[in-house]
Amino acid sequence: MPEHQQSVLSSAMTEFSYSAPGDLFVATSMRRNGAVKYQRFSTAADALKYAIEELGPAVLKGTVLEVDEERYDAAAMRELYESAAYPHPRTTPPAA
Repeated sequence: MPEHQQSVLSSAMTEFSYSAPGDLFVATSMRRNGAVKYQRFSTAADALKYAIEELGPAVLKGTVLEVDEERYDAAAMRELYESAAYPHPRTTPPAA
């Protein structure tokens, strides 16, 4: 990840609100014109829990979480899920 992108991501992570509503956009197909499934969660923490614990790695790769008009890809969602600030108990092991 380029240094600038990493610093922007880290900055956004420090301001992330796990209690804000979260919108999850799940690509149901990796094809360019594939369908996208939308789910709204009452909290970003709930959206992260669903994305990391329920979606498979291949599906997670095409998933985007939107919270407070900021978008987070699979790598960012994993980082937020593994953060000490994440409010729910984790049921999946940390990424290798």
